[in-house]
Order: sequence, then C-alpha cells, then structure tokens
Amino acid sequence: MKGWPDGFAYVVGGSGGLGAAICEALADDGADILLTYRSARAAADAVAEGIAAKGRRVDVRQLSLPDGEPGDLEGCHTLVFAAGPPVPQHYISKVESDAMRHAMSVEFLGFVNVVQAALPALRSAGGSIVALTSAGQYKHPPGDVLSTAPKAAITNVIGGLAREEGRFGVRANAVAVGVIDAGMFRRLGFDDEWIAAAKANIPLGRFGDASDVAAAVALAARASYMTGQTLRVDGGYTC
Repeated sequence: MKGWPDGFAYVVGGSGGLGAAICEALADDGADILLTYRSARAAADAVAEGIAAKGRRVDVRQLSLPDGEPGDLEGCHTLVFAAGPPVPQHYISKVESDAMRHAMSVEFLGFVNVVQAALPALRSAGGSIVALTSAGQYKHPPGDVLSTAPKAAITNVIGGLAREEGRFGVRANAVAVGVIDAGMFRRLGFDDEWIAAAKANIPLGRFGDASDVAAAVALAARASYMTGQTLRVDGGYTC
C-alpha cells in the first residue's frame, strides 16, 4: 500500500461511535481529517481534540443529510461514509412508506449527494471511497430492513463507482458491518435474550467493536489495487 496523497480524509458521520474510531485509525495512519456531524457538536469536537493530540490537522463541519451542503472539498483524497440515523426495528410487513422513504433519503440519497460533491477532488487525487454498509444485506436479520435496504442500494452504487470512476484512478469499496458493540447498537436497547441468541448465531461467538470496523476501513482506503469490493466485518455471521 502506498502513503496518503496530500490533502485530507473526509469522514461523514465522524462524530458517531464507528465514525470516531475510523477518524482515529486514519489519523494514526498519518491522514489529516475533516469530519462531519449532524447535531452532536460536542462529540465531534471531542473526536477532533483526540486527532489534534496525535499531531494531525483536523477540522469539523456540520452536515445534514441528504441535502446539506458538504462545503469545499478541494484536497479530499478519501471519502468515508459512516453516517446513518437510528433505525427502529420493524418487520417488512409493518414498515410504513414514510419510514422507508426517510431511510432511503437520508442514507442512500445522502451518500450519492456527498459522492457527487467529492468526486472532482477524488479524481484529482486518484482517491478512494469507502462506505459502511450492512452484513444484513447478505443474511437478513428480521426487523432490520430500514437499515439493510438503503445500505444494499449503497453497495450497488459502490460497484457502479468502481466501474465508472476507475479510469480516473478513483477506487470504491464497502465495509459490511455486523453487530458492533458501539454507536447505534447501544441505543437500540436489545434485551439479554436477544443478545445471547445473536452471539450464538455468530461463528466467533461475540460482537465486534469499533476498532474492528476502523481497521477494515483503513485497509480499504489504502489498498491501491482493490476496488468494487466489500469487506464483511461480521464475525462470520454471513458465512
């Protein structure tokens, strides 16, 4: 793997549990960081302070998906999309159209809009796109369609970007996330019975943590001959 180009990594959703770990991993690997938040400014500032303490340049920017203005992205060599709203657990038969529309709008359209804004800089840098998606798109967890559906659409676009943007030297990959004991998962309030059953369904017998995801993102961002791929960070759930 080669070193980072001049510029910065743009981490959308960098204030969240997974996003923060990704920012730290990229900074540890020598990248400067521009991270976004939607409403949690204090959390974003805390992440930025940690990155600055590592000796890396860092900036914080508010971004509301799907239609928020990403701002000037000149110098962006890496785009990491790690944003997503809290997802209520509903069976497909019970999902209301407004809820599905909202999920697709925020995550899928938000991703597409950010990618379009970043592509001129990424083409100039011969850069990289990495999107967090869901292992559930390969083995559906009942009740999780509001997460898996938009992320499956993002995965499809990742493949399209790899095909269309490779001529400019731009790579696009995804990291499909299983159950990670961080961020949104901790806010969903699963009971002990659900947790025990979920762990029993994972070959490694445990949940991952944010650093597991961050390591995969850093690999996908730096691997200069890998594009159009999905790394499954799920403890073997989709084996």
